[in-house]
Amino acid sequence: MTDSAGTPAEPDEPAAHPAASPATDPAGDAGDEADDWAAGDAGDEAGGSGGTAGPGGSAPGGVVKRGRRWQRWAACGLSLLLLAVAGVSWWFYRKLDSNITTDITTAEELERYDRERPLPAAHGARNILLIGSDTRAGSANRKYGRAKGQRSDTTILLHIAGNRRSATAVSVPRDLMVDVPSCRTAKGTRTRAQIAQFNYAYSYGGAACTIRTVERLTGVRINHHMVIDFHGFKGMVDAVDGVQVCLKRPINDKEAHLSLKAGKQTLNGEQALGFVRARKTLGNGSDTERMDRQQQFLGALFKKVQSNGVLLNPTKLYPVLDAATRSITTDPGLDSLKDLYDLTRSMRGVPPERVQFLTVPRKPYAADPNRDSLVEPAASELFERLRRDAPVIVVAPDATPSTGADTEGEENAGSSNPRPTPTFSGTNAASGMCK
Repeated sequence: MTDSAGTPAEPDEPAAHPAASPATDPAGDAGDEADDWAAGDAGDEAGGSGGTAGPGGSAPGGVVKRGRRWQRWAACGLSLLLLAVAGVSWWFYRKLDSNITTDITTAEELERYDRERPLPAAHGARNILLIGSDTRAGSANRKYGRAKGQRSDTTILLHIAGNRRSATAVSVPRDLMVDVPSCRTAKGTRTRAQIAQFNYAYSYGGAACTIRTVERLTGVRINHHMVIDFHGFKGMVDAVDGVQVCLKRPINDKEAHLSLKAGKQTLNGEQALGFVRARKTLGNGSDTERMDRQQQFLGALFKKVQSNGVLLNPTKLYPVLDAATRSITTDPGLDSLKDLYDLTRSMRGVPPERVQFLTVPRKPYAADPNRDSLVEPAASELFERLRRDAPVIVVAPDATPSTGADTEGEENAGSSNPRPTPTFSGTNAASGMCK
């Protein structure tokens, strides 16, 4: 018998096979795959294992080579697994990223009026205008009735403090009488500058006109804007498995597609949308009462997101992001998943009690009690604090807002005439909707 190199082999011993040396084993040097497997099989047939030659032992060269082969297979499998995970992650990222609609028209229109716009916020604070659109376009929104053109159901100025330790959401009533500038319409024509209801700006001039109107009203420069429709709101509520509310009496509102019993219950997306939109059958039927309800619900939603650890759990965060991105139209500065994630992450450390909600101080309009006008000097004090990125103190609605007897600490240090700290009526995310 000859070995694989053709050299005559030693005679076989009766009781054992000869031991093979790794240094001289021609099978290992040849690197032939068939010989490697043959060497391993020969060791198995000898009935032994281990690295010691002798009676019942197998060739150590075969064991070493088989171990190396399994290491190579394991490394290859791990590489394929990592590539698969990376591919799936990239697919999810691209899907979410492509969901977002970029509003280039608004950005271009605002650029034409850049000289008249306010200066950026102090201390790196960010001001984002959130516009809840009650458009009936699309199959998902058509069932809520017919309405011509675009309408703004809710508008909130979200101020994120420069130190990222607080956030203040200020609702602007749609019936507030404001100075609306001349704006470009979707048809290319221009409206005339006039005193009109606030929601007139969005109906005729879209997001650009709304932003310019808010900036004129407050003196606060808007860094970004987001337009969210009915379907997006519902999806975000469903993505966190609903939001808990407590009702003192049952609700049956056909226009809002809402029927609820009294007591504590968890609303799904469809019910939540009806709850924040209902006007005629809840409270006194005013837009003021509805805004208060919207603020409380948004606070409860924020608290639900944080308490469930959604922001830190990819499997829970994805459905929220998917629902949000599919229904968001935003400016080029927030039109990527990375931009939205960075914004969300910047608010991750804000405690619920520091996420505050309020409405601009207002009163019935003199010429029409069904419209609103600003209460001064309270409104100007609020806007000034937003511009300076100064703390905004919000008290419960049953407390009495005032210019305050307390004085501001750091801002009045060393001053002989300390300024009183104003307070404003509102709520925060820690309050929830169930006392």
